[in-house]
Amino acid sequence: MEGAQQEKRSARRFALHIPAAVSRNGIANHNEDAEVKDVSARGICLYLDAPIQQGSPISFTLTLPPEITLTENIRVQCKGKVVRTESGADEGKIAAAAVIEEYEFLSGT
Repeated sequence: MEGAQQEKRSARRFALHIPAAVSRNGIANHNEDAEVKDVSARGICLYLDAPIQQGSPISFTLTLPPEITLTENIRVQCKGKVVRTESGADEGKIAAAAVIEEYEFLSGT
């Protein structure tokens, strides 16, 4: 299967188009708006306005909708590391894939 990319995901991935607040390199109180492309229990792909380097730490907050949680909206704060970036996304955005290393459910919606 030359040219075909092997699927490496082991967790179900949900295609979402919801907003997220992203903080780069562990800089607190410096959030930028992003849009989630898809998310799983172990990773996320976000559309960012500016490039980010592979290997960079990243944290983000998003609200998971009832279609994912099967209950109600749940806000979650995640920390991880960028594992891949791709330019050429819609509207000049950068697609950044990150592995989720830590997460915390936040109270309130």
